[in-house]
Amino acid sequence: MADYVLAIDQGTTSSRAIIFNHGGTIVETGQLEHEQIFPRAGWVEHNAEEIWTNTREVVGIVL
Repeated sequence: MADYVLAIDQGTTSSRAIIFNHGGTIVETGQLEHEQIFPRAGWVEHNAEEIWTNTREVVGIVL
């Protein structure tokens, strides 16, 4: 069984990575916000490349 679990939380405003140990305790976290684009009232869009880059970066932060 693995000693750690890496969780990636992709939210509306940020990308976050969390490492948990076998007991479920948070060992490390990383989070980066990304730009929100509002083309119309009530709509929100995101840049997929920015989300991918931020996800890779937060994983690097926690590792």
